[in-house]
Amino acid sequence: MTQPHATKVLVIGYVWPEPRSSAASGHVMQILETLLQQGWDITFSSPAGTGEHRADLTALGIREVPIELNNSSFDDFVRELAPDIVLFDQFMMEEQFGWRVEKHCSDALRVLETSDLQSLRHARHQRLKDRLKASDDNNDFNELFAPALREEFELMADTDLAKREIAALYRCDLNLMISEVEIELLVEQFNMPRNLLHWCPLMVESPSVPPATFEDRAHFLSIGNFRHAPNWDAVLWMKTTIWPLIREQLPNAQLHIYGAYTPPKATALHNAAQGFHVMNWAEDALQVMSAARVCLAPLRFGAGIKGKIVDAMLCGTPNVTTPIGAEAMYGEHSWPGAIAHTAQEFANNAVQLYKDESCWKDAQSFGQTLLNDRYQRSIHGPALIEKLLYCQQHLPQLRRDNFTGSMLRHHHNKSTQYMAQWIEAKNRNPL
Repeated sequence: MTQPHATKVLVIGYVWPEPRSSAASGHVMQILETLLQQGWDITFSSPAGTGEHRADLTALGIREVPIELNNSSFDDFVRELAPDIVLFDQFMMEEQFGWRVEKHCSDALRVLETSDLQSLRHARHQRLKDRLKASDDNNDFNELFAPALREEFELMADTDLAKREIAALYRCDLNLMISEVEIELLVEQFNMPRNLLHWCPLMVESPSVPPATFEDRAHFLSIGNFRHAPNWDAVLWMKTTIWPLIREQLPNAQLHIYGAYTPPKATALHNAAQGFHVMNWAEDALQVMSAARVCLAPLRFGAGIKGKIVDAMLCGTPNVTTPIGAEAMYGEHSWPGAIAHTAQEFANNAVQLYKDESCWKDAQSFGQTLLNDRYQRSIHGPALIEKLLYCQQHLPQLRRDNFTGSMLRHHHNKSTQYMAQWIEAKNRNPL
C-alpha cells in the first residue's frame, strides 16, 4: 500500500531569512517551523543575494534553491517540484512568480505572507514627510497617530503601490496578516472578503526562566534593522528631540542603539559624551534586551506589529512607544510600559519607568500577560495549519467565490507572460 506523499511547500522569499536582523524574517522562520512540525517537505527559494546574517535553513531540513527574476528556468524547477502549497513572502514575489506558478501548478494553494501592508506603511511615511515640511514642531505628532480607517484608505487608495499590493492579495487563496487593524482596513474600506485573510501574528513561546530584575538592569535600549525606514526615522527623532529631553532629567542616562546593516549616517550620530551610543548589530538581541531597563521605540510611521516590542516582552523589559508602535498589539490588555503622543510625553514616561521600580514591575507583568494571551505559538501554529488544510480541501469553491481574484489572476498572468517573454528575448539578443 502506497503511503500518501508529504505535503510539498514551496516558499518564494523576498530575501533569505535573517531572523536576528528583522522581525519580518523572524515571522517567516516561525511559519517555516510550524510547517516543519507537520512533517511537510519544504523548499525555500529566493532571487535575493545572501545576507551576512542569514539563517541556515538546510540545518532545519529545508531545501534551498536560488532562483532568478525573469528567467524561464523557474518554469522547469516549479514543474518538477509540483508543490501542493506555494507561499509568497511579500507581494512582490507573487507579482514576479505567481503567473509561472499558475502556469505549471495551478492546483497549488497560493498563500501570501504580508509581514505588513507596505502600501499603508509608505502612505504613512509620505504623511510624515508632508507634516515635517509643513511645520518645524518636532514635539507633537498626535495628528499622525490616530487617523480613522477611512482616512488611511483615502491616503492609500490612489497610490500605485496599494493597487499592486491589494491585487496580489486578491490573486492569492489566503493571505497571512500580522495586524488585526490591517484586516479591518482591508475588509471595511477596500471591501476585501474576510475569508481571504487569516490573522497570524508573531508566534513565540513563553520564556522558561524569570527575567532579570530592576536592580540588575541598566540603560535604555533601542533596536531595529537600519534598512527599515521607520527604524531610521525613530533614531533621528531620538537624536534630535527625545534623547535631549531625557538627559535633562537623567544627566547620566545612556542609550544603546542596535541594528543590522548600520550605515555611516547612523554611526555618525554616535556621541558618547551625550550618552548616545550607536552599537551596530547585536549578536544576541534577546541578551542585550534582557540587560536593558527600558526599551525605546519612538515610531512615527509604520505598519504591522513590532517584533522589537514582542522581544521586549519576552525579556521582561518595559517599553515606551507611540500609538504606531502599539497598533494592533494589545487588544483589551494593559500596555507593558507607556504609549506617548509627543516627544515630551515620551521622555517623561521613559524617565518614570527608568526610576520608578513599582511602575516598572507593573509594566513587566502586563507584558507577560499580553505575551501569554496573544502571541503563543501553541495557539497560532495549529490555527494556521487548520486554515491551510481547510483551504486545500475547499480550493475549487474558494476560487469560484473569489471571482475578483480569478479575474485579476487571468489578466495578470497574460500580461506578465508577454512582458517576461519580451525581457528574455531582449536578454538573449542585446543591442
